[in-house]
Order: sequence, then C-alpha cells, then structure tokens
Amino acid sequence: MTAHTPPANGAELARAVARDGVEFLLVMFVNLRGKTCAKLAPAHTLDRLLGEGLGFAGNAADGLGQSSADPDVVAIPDPTSYVRVPIQENLGILQCDLYVRGEPWPYAPRGILRRQLAQLAEQRLELKAGAEPEYFLVRRTEDGGIRVADELDDTAGPCYDAHAASRSLDHLTTISRAVDAMGWENYSNDHEDANGQFEHNFGYAEALRTADRVVVFRHLVRLAAHRAGLVATFMPKPFGGLTGSGLHLHLSLWQDGRNVFEGPDDPHGLGLSRRAYGFIAGVLDHAPGLMALTCPTVNSYKRLGAGAATLSGSSWAPGYASYGGNNRTHLVRVPDSDRIEVRCVDSAANPYLALAGLAAAGADGMARGADPGGPLDADLEATGTGTRRLRPLPPTLLHAAEALAEDDVLRDGLGKTPDGFYADYYADQKRAEFDTYHRQVSEWELRTYLQV
Repeated sequence: MTAHTPPANGAELARAVARDGVEFLLVMFVNLRGKTCAKLAPAHTLDRLLGEGLGFAGNAADGLGQSSADPDVVAIPDPTSYVRVPIQENLGILQCDLYVRGEPWPYAPRGILRRQLAQLAEQRLELKAGAEPEYFLVRRTEDGGIRVADELDDTAGPCYDAHAASRSLDHLTTISRAVDAMGWENYSNDHEDANGQFEHNFGYAEALRTADRVVVFRHLVRLAAHRAGLVATFMPKPFGGLTGSGLHLHLSLWQDGRNVFEGPDDPHGLGLSRRAYGFIAGVLDHAPGLMALTCPTVNSYKRLGAGAATLSGSSWAPGYASYGGNNRTHLVRVPDSDRIEVRCVDSAANPYLALAGLAAAGADGMARGADPGGPLDADLEATGTGTRRLRPLPPTLLHAAEALAEDDVLRDGLGKTPDGFYADYYADQKRAEFDTYHRQVSEWELRTYLQV
C-alpha cells in the first residue's frame, strides 16, 4: 500500500495512520444540508472507532430525521475514505456511514448514494465522477457584510486573470499542494469569472470517492482561508452582480473496465453511445426534481438562468432542461466522447444527494431507452430557446421541492425511511427553509414598497 492507495480494511488503515504520524482523526459525516459534522478522536482509539463507532445526537446534527428522544446515530468510519490532512500536522479525516441500533440509517446522505450505486452494481455498472468546485474568498466588513478579499480584484472580466491569481498565490498553492498530497492529481487552479472567485480541478474517481473528496476539499479550503484571515464561502450567489459558484459534475458509466458512454457510431457526431443518450434523457426528464438536490438553497436560484445579468455578462448556469455539445449554456454539456458534464449543480450541493439523484435519473433514462433528441447548438444566453420548446428550470427552491416530491423515480432512488420516502422528508425541510426566507422583509422591499 502506497501513501496514495486508500486502505482497503481496518488493518491497512492502522498501518496508514502509523505511517503518516497521525495523532488525531476527524470522524466525519454530512447531514441533509451538506453541513460537515465531526468529532475529534485520538488515533490510539482506532480499533474502538472501527468496532463501535462514535455516537452523535442526530437531532443536534440536524437533517438526520431524529428528535431529541431518539437514540444515538453511530458513525462507523469507512477505512477506504482515509486521508491525512496536509495542512494540519498529525491530523487525518475519515468519512463515516451512519447506523442506529446496528442498522444503516436511511436518512444518511452517504448511505443514500451507496444504495443507489449498489443498484447500478447489480447491472455491473459503476458511476465515475469528476467535480469542479468553485468558491469565493471574502472578508467581513464592519457593518456585518462581505467584500471580495482582494480589493484590487475589481475588473469586469476577471476570469483567468493572471495578476489576480498571482495576488492569491499563497492560498492557491496551499490548496494545490494539499490536493496533490492526498493523491487527487491536481491539474489546474484558476481565477474564475467573478471577482474573488476560484476553482481547483482534480482527478475523477468512483462517485462515492468523489463525493468524499468534495466534502474534504471544502473543509480544507475553509481552513486555509481562515488561517489567512479570510473567509471561503461556497454560497452559490454571495454577490448579486457577479457570477455564482457551481459544482459542475463530469459523469461517465463503466462496465467491466469499459466506458459505456463512448459510441463511435453516434449519428449526432458527439461520440456517445445509446446508453449515454438514455442517461442524458433521464437527467433532462427529471431535471425539475433534481434541482432540489443540485441547487438546494434559496440563494441557489439567484445564480440560475442563462443570460442572467452579471458584471462579466454570463451566468454560466442553465435556465432550461437542455443539452448540447461543447456548449456551456446548457444543463448537460458534452465536452468529449468519454463523459457528460452536468452544469446545474451549484457549490452548496450535498455531493452525495446530488450524485444519488443524478444516478437514479440517468438509470431511469437508460432503462426506458429514452431519447433526448439531437443536441441543441444555440447559445441560450444570447438567443434564448429559439424554435425548440424547452422546459424551464424551477424558478425557486419551493418549485423544485414540489417537483422532487412528485417525481416517483427520484422518490424510489432516494429510498425509504421509517417514516416514508426520504424525498418527502427532504422536500418538507426545503419547504420550511423557503418559508423562513419568504417571511423575511428585505431592503429591496422597503425601498420599493414603503411609500406605496
């Protein structure tokens, strides 16, 4: 086992922890909202962690389907998820699966993705994913607001700006070295389309592993920013006039070591197979309900909409359930013949739930032999839908939550809980979130309606 080979079992994990000089372990999981929950455990308790796990009050962790009267949620570490934290001496991270009274807890997002991937595995299919996480570096202001951390980063078109990136070199190189140290194969770090916005790219992996990586990545970015006196935010749209942050997911499906998305005889000329088109059709057909998982906050819907006004002139976020070739104005883009890119996922998405939903939608499309039609070449930011009728994406979180609750495929894909379908529980949580937001009185409302 090399430093970059995940431990396959408890014995290999113990050797890796000793090899890395790890003294403490963050025993970690995420809740419905993607909040990272953890306890710090001394490494010398590893045998106990693997055998008994660590107990958490599920109601306090939130979003796990529990009340204060319920028994502990027990987090059991997955040895294959282990990473040593490169920017913190003697610290490792383990992602966990959750149990209650010895049984897998169906409200756990990681478990939901596990179950969906297991259904694909019954057909000898493996979903692989690459992620492109975006975020902003900001500073707090005296009045409680935020501003872009780099005061000089104020141009209208900052994407790929070498000077802006160089001014943030300490942060970017810290993250790049950390990603490489964990064996994720960092290959690009760049200033994105908004002032103060950045993206880091690393290698693709099996879908569960990629979801784990996104969780760890967010944790490391926030930690590195905090140490520099900054705030890293994965809020999708922290500034009204700037492009929002996405978490674009590149997906491919494999069977017996072969990428089944590749199809050299594709009549549309994109190099895709029938299965790939069926997967795309499934994603587009279930897009309204998927949006509740891929764009899970009230703020998410202020980022969406091809052609939305931004300082740079682009939103880089879809407004319709559409697909095209190498065209970034669509929900699904086909950048190459070996994968598809789903562009409706934003930076706040719970990666486990987003991938579980996409897997369920895509599998349904393949099973039905669904056809998305030919790719659309139009620039939807410039021309709109043209002559083709396209389904608009939900305009708010409430609309998306209602669509999720009505989507039988996604309901089955997310599974059942002791109280019914997880999709209903999730939708109820998001309805409540929207209701809380909707009851707030904003400055815009005061300016617009005070003198009515």
